[in-house]
Amino acid sequence: MDIFSKYLKGDRAIWLITLFLGVASLLLVYSSIVTLAYKHSDGNTLRYLVRHGFFLLSGFGIIYITHNIKYNYFSRISQVLLFASIPLLALTLIVGTNINDASRWLTIPVINQSFQTSDFAKLALVMYVARMLSVKQDEIKDFKKAFLPIFIPVVIVCGLIFPANFSTAAVLFAACLVLMFIGRIPISQLISLASIGIVFIVISIGVAKFAPALFPRAETWVNRIENFSKGDQEGNYQVEQAKIAIATGGIQGKGPGNSTQRNFLPHPYSDFIYAIVIEEYGLIGGFLVMFLYLMLFFRAIRIVLKSPKTFGSLLVVGISFILVFQALINMAVAVNLLPVTGQPLPFMSMGGTSIWFTSVAIGVILSVSREVDQNQAHEIPEKENNELNNQEENELAVA
Repeated sequence: MDIFSKYLKGDRAIWLITLFLGVASLLLVYSSIVTLAYKHSDGNTLRYLVRHGFFLLSGFGIIYITHNIKYNYFSRISQVLLFASIPLLALTLIVGTNINDASRWLTIPVINQSFQTSDFAKLALVMYVARMLSVKQDEIKDFKKAFLPIFIPVVIVCGLIFPANFSTAAVLFAACLVLMFIGRIPISQLISLASIGIVFIVISIGVAKFAPALFPRAETWVNRIENFSKGDQEGNYQVEQAKIAIATGGIQGKGPGNSTQRNFLPHPYSDFIYAIVIEEYGLIGGFLVMFLYLMLFFRAIRIVLKSPKTFGSLLVVGISFILVFQALINMAVAVNLLPVTGQPLPFMSMGGTSIWFTSVAIGVILSVSREVDQNQAHEIPEKENNELNNQEENELAVA
């Protein structure tokens, strides 16, 4: 375990969880991309495996680099990141790549790689909210000085994400509410912020019902909710295929690479990868994956309780909440507990830059953990020295 003490700092359990998720992702993505490979690469699955492996390996590199950065640095750059994310989100709505009436991606010209600007905005907003809550603790009850500087960016960022990606905006909005509650923002102000979110949703549903051409994406949300509530099998084709995958997987599963529903299930390598987990590795594998995400959250809360600084604690709470809540939503959709949302499984679903942003998030958590461990290591010798000094003083007093 010398490698941990020398190179990999921070919580060892989080490192091991991330490593396990990465290996599982490689196996599952390779198994589920057969249909995609035949459609676009003449059956060349190796191309997708190498590409996904590159993003995973570079993701671990990002985690390593990020976890060596002092987390106070993220407080300093949070405002810059936030101000950069807002025009990027606006640009995505205007000229972003449009898929299923949703404009979520921007393409980087030189490398021709698309990325979801909402992934960048999530990290930026959580860092900013954590910073503002820690800085404004002495005047946290003041509406103008504390609440408004947080309220306005949250509404703007979530509002820009909302038209193309309702579920991501909802998860981010919920994470900000949790942070603000922990950061001692008055309940009355939190209720007002939550009310604005509800109004957004109600207006969107109204537009979808009476003027769907103005907001076609809202009509998709309404249809998904209606199909889910009615149990419409044709409307819930994705979920029905996921149910078949789960049912045929049983307790022990069919074994690695033996999935059949990957040929029928839309996006088995991303949105519905959890159904492939259960089909190939059974309920045992499904519960193991869920346990790992819950353990990740538990270890993050452990870091929060040990962190001496408000910013570090809030930063870990916000990031871990988004990662784990998103994972639970993905699993709930696969087992038909929630309507289809399009949320990937963090660090397991196939993705390019989304893996990188998840890696940054995990690296930030480990950065806080690393400094917590270093502070504790310095405190132990000081405590021992104080005990020795007290013992010597007592002996001298007796003499």
